[in-house]
Amino acid sequence: MLRNAVSGDEVAIEEFLSKHACTSMFLRSNLSQFGLSGSDDPRATTFWLDENVGEIQGVFGASRKGFLMFQAPVATPQDWIDFATVLSGRSVQGMTGEGAQVAAALPAIGFEGREFALKSVESLYQLELEALKMPEANGDIRPAQEHDRELLAEWVLDYDVKTLGSPENEATQLQVREKIEDIITKGKTRILEVDDRPVAKTAFNAALPDIVQIGPVYTPPKYRNRGYARQVVAQHLKEARDEGVQTAVLFSSGAAACRAYEAIGFERVGTYTIALLANPITIGKVI
Repeated sequence: MLRNAVSGDEVAIEEFLSKHACTSMFLRSNLSQFGLSGSDDPRATTFWLDENVGEIQGVFGASRKGFLMFQAPVATPQDWIDFATVLSGRSVQGMTGEGAQVAAALPAIGFEGREFALKSVESLYQLELEALKMPEANGDIRPAQEHDRELLAEWVLDYDVKTLGSPENEATQLQVREKIEDIITKGKTRILEVDDRPVAKTAFNAALPDIVQIGPVYTPPKYRNRGYARQVVAQHLKEARDEGVQTAVLFSSGAAACRAYEAIGFERVGTYTIALLANPITIGKVI
């Protein structure tokens, strides 16, 4: 049986997740930012624990926005059924995690037979930043700023529609505006400029003092195949390294993108799956 995580569990959860750092970044980052008590932020997460003789052997999470995350390397079929049980009545729109774990979770949670906006098994990469290889650069990065709103609206919409499978409708436009507000106010996105022209962007979608997770990375079609993605990522990682970050992780599916990351030192360490539904579902509701 899974139990709700309660105040006082934080240290044990972090200790367990840190042993599986590459595939636990969303769980760890959300725990660090919002704790167990929750908040109104869409990323605030409810946690459940699977224990054996008082020791954590699995952590399961659901964000307020309806995304599922987990780190359960020894989970049994019953554990995934138990996760579906505690989720009963919740609206869910996707899940992410280590490849084999997501494959086990999908049928138990009720995702089989559903329409997906994106269902992708991606290569998982890791880099110790002391081994970062800086590519030849012809541009410099800077934080995204207020005057970038129109540019970001174009870039974020293109990424969400063509990469994440979001429909081009009013709901997606609203999500894009929300993302741009987050980009501008939180300062986590970097834009690469070459000859005063913005040509690519990157960000950290999860970050802790010692480790960051890269994403999303975007280069407009007219600027692709010029090495801009590796430049913007490498420069951002150097900035993070100078601030004390030791490790970076990312997941990627495109051959060209994988080559770009490998060129700056990333090594493949496994698989990571993203499963985003075309429409949210209510767990436990019969279709």
